[in-house]
Amino acid sequence: MSFADKISFGDAERKPSRKRRLLGVSVGMVYLVFPVTDILSGNLTGARAVWAAALLVAFVSSFLATVVANRSFFERSRLTYPLLVVTSVLGVAGALAFGGSWLSLPVYCVVLYGFTLPPLWAVWGVLTSLAVVVGAGLVNRTEADTMIVLGLQVVTLGVLFISVRNTRVLSVKLREAQGEVARLAATEERLRIARDLHDLLGHSLSLIVLKSELAGRLAEGSPQAHKEIADIESVARKALEEVREAVTGYRQRSLPEELDSARSVLRAAGVAAEVRVSGTPLPSLIDGLLGWSVREGTTNVVRHARATRCEIKVTYDGRQATLEIVDNGKGGDGPYEMGSGLSGLHERVEGAGGTVAAGPLPGGGHRLRVLVPAGTEASE
Repeated sequence: MSFADKISFGDAERKPSRKRRLLGVSVGMVYLVFPVTDILSGNLTGARAVWAAALLVAFVSSFLATVVANRSFFERSRLTYPLLVVTSVLGVAGALAFGGSWLSLPVYCVVLYGFTLPPLWAVWGVLTSLAVVVGAGLVNRTEADTMIVLGLQVVTLGVLFISVRNTRVLSVKLREAQGEVARLAATEERLRIARDLHDLLGHSLSLIVLKSELAGRLAEGSPQAHKEIADIESVARKALEEVREAVTGYRQRSLPEELDSARSVLRAAGVAAEVRVSGTPLPSLIDGLLGWSVREGTTNVVRHARATRCEIKVTYDGRQATLEIVDNGKGGDGPYEMGSGLSGLHERVEGAGGTVAAGPLPGGGHRLRVLVPAGTEASE
């Protein structure tokens, strides 16, 4: 599975299908048959019927547009709240103008409040809708039974959908927590294996090298024995070097792991994170170097940027890999100075033949940009 596939899969868990969501709310709109019946049966005639039909079409369109615009329980588009306001105004207008079965429009608004607004705001939306139903019913002299039924629907559906949203949010957070626990467990297991390799094989191979050197000095009188001992020493040194490389690989976290960790850290700090990865899988050395860069850049965003949004973009075209971490923070208004972390990163990237650029952006915010050419080796 490529990086992009992995990230898309993670986003899919957080963003339910819009088509499925739209289908679900569309089924509930069957109760609008009663306002439609008012128009078709002649209860509303003339200009009132025309205005009622236009208002109903506008309400349904705005309602569905709000559902589609709401990306997920965690993310809102720029149109979500404006459309929610328009839908609410149309619902109140229909209830006040026509009464009767039109009092059901605020009930539909309650569904949107439950899915879209934070819990406290959603509660206020439910109370406001209840007041609209009661007030519009009294103004239009709607039967008490109808007002009571619709009022109960406002309260019960409001509580239901607020609970559904909270349950969904908790479910996603639980899956993320389980994934983080699994990643931590895997990391701990790799570190344990690395320690064991280093303690067992590293010690034994180092001892073989030392013994071979000693035996070589003792066997200087026998060229053949000296040659064989030198071969043993060479093989032992090579094996020791390979063990050290393996230990380094086990201890190094991959770029996908660092990206997942960055998501969790940024979200915990109240920063909305957007991660985009494109291109083929990275070579191992570049993968580790960009993973280190993501860790350092994310740490700086959380500690110093005072940002609310951060975008992490990784691209690889076969010739060079590019990492960009851009935030909308307000820290560091004066001359930009690299701290020890970025200075260390700069040295690592330069050792791989790459470049690092970091600093504030003209329009506000900060950017860390790392470019690493393919076919180079990072310095240890």
